[in-house]
Amino acid sequence: MGNYKSNLKAIKEHLKDGENVKQSVFGVFETKILGKDSVRNGVLVATESRIVFYAKKMFGFDLESFPFKNIGSIEQSKGFLGQAIVINSSGNNAKLKWIKQFNGDVPAFVEYVNSNIGQSQNDQIAQDDIPGQIKKLSDLKDQGILTDDEFSAKKAELLSKM
Repeated sequence: MGNYKSNLKAIKEHLKDGENVKQSVFGVFETKILGKDSVRNGVLVATESRIVFYAKKMFGFDLESFPFKNIGSIEQSKGFLGQAIVINSSGNNAKLKWIKQFNGDVPAFVEYVNSNIGQSQNDQIAQDDIPGQIKKLSDLKDQGILTDDEFSAKKAELLSKM
């Protein structure tokens, strides 16, 4: 039920405080309901820490979450009826198919997810603060707590995470 915009608007009330939609696509989600294969029109969003599928229903909604730290890979394909995304997560695979061109940017969604696979939200926060961490290391070096070699090694390690 619903369309891309209405599902995207409705999912926001199910996100955690401080969690924001970074990428989104809309299509048909393959899932199991009461042990039987079923499909639902819905939106797949990527936030800072996870992928969330959301589908409005006549009397409620379906919601499924895939934390980045549990995702092993994401696959993308294109066919006659549109594009598809497959999420391979520990113990659970999910597929969103029939994604039309006007229902989200599939390559950007896949690229964003690939850049965050295996990370927890804490990893992302730490990555965002790398310049601040390097400044603190510089201060420690200036105070004589770190040697030039220790500073250079740690700085190189931090920069490789950016």
